[in-house]
Amino acid sequence: MGKIIAIANQKGGVGKTTTSINLSSSIAMSGKKVLLVDIDPQGNATSGVGIIKQNLENTVYEMFLGEKELKECITNSIVDNLNIVPSNVNLSGAEIDLIGVDKREYILKDSLNEVKDEYDFIIIDCPPSLNILTVNAMVAADSVIVPIQCEYYALEGLSQLVHTINLIKDRINSNLEIDGIVFTMYDSRTNLSNEVVDNVKSNIHLNIYDTVIPRNVRLAEAPSYGYPINMYDAKSAGAVAYDKLAKEVIKKK
Repeated sequence: MGKIIAIANQKGGVGKTTTSINLSSSIAMSGKKVLLVDIDPQGNATSGVGIIKQNLENTVYEMFLGEKELKECITNSIVDNLNIVPSNVNLSGAEIDLIGVDKREYILKDSLNEVKDEYDFIIIDCPPSLNILTVNAMVAADSVIVPIQCEYYALEGLSQLVHTINLIKDRINSNLEIDGIVFTMYDSRTNLSNEVVDNVKSNIHLNIYDTVIPRNVRLAEAPSYGYPINMYDAKSAGAVAYDKLAKEVIKKK
């Protein structure tokens, strides 16, 4: 049975989609069967694994509307062992489309239940907001990984995210856990990055992954070519870091 992990942080620009793409790819390249579910209307996780998102007919949006089964929306990525449920800008209307829909928080969970035995890991790339799509991800997930950028406002919004996760755990999904925090965009040359790491460790009593994702030019370039980092530049610092993170995540399962 596949472990379902939501990659979530309502703060934008923290490396959430970068982590979703590259963690999925690294786990898949270790030989595990992975499904990446893109529920961000920007669709960047979709394009980041080599899918042209503009003209897709079967996406996660059609699944949420009940027009397609999840299995009809699954497609191959450019990475062996990695499938994806793609997304595009159409998904931006889902919040309104789902108003009044009965048990709308359970749509993704019910759909993933049909396929989770076929995968070792299912990774959900959430939008940068605490909306009905993110709630769906947390209702469906076994755990949440929270990427945090090494910057001054790193803790901003984190308490609200933790509160939301705890609410969902108390009321809907009692199995939901926070797997941990992963630091992204770390620059060892600056005092700020080190101060942020120390500050979070002192103030947040959550698991923190040993792996820290560095600020890396090759990591930033890879999405524009439609490749995860381990296919774009396997020897880069970013690729090495995500490979280490994948090993930690696999071990934690």
